[in-house]
Amino acid sequence: MAQKLHQPVRMCVVCRERFAQSALLRLQCREGSLEPYGGEGRSFYLCPSCTHHKKTPGQLARQCKHGGTEMLMNRLKEIIVNDG
Repeated sequence: MAQKLHQPVRMCVVCRERFAQSALLRLQCREGSLEPYGGEGRSFYLCPSCTHHKKTPGQLARQCKHGGTEMLMNRLKEIIVNDG
């Protein structure tokens, strides 16, 4: 009998839905700037469908404790283009 391996499940900070960890974009805030997860510190997850959601700028600002939503969204677009 084959044993199923556990698939880690994480929640998107915008839509609050749960997805397999591998299907999500893992991000973190460093000194008020949005960055791909670098291996240490706090991080959060964003699902692919929420990268263009109307609530995303506010949630990114909340996660980064920073009010510059336009800057955060521009940085998110850069991360998606470079890592995607």
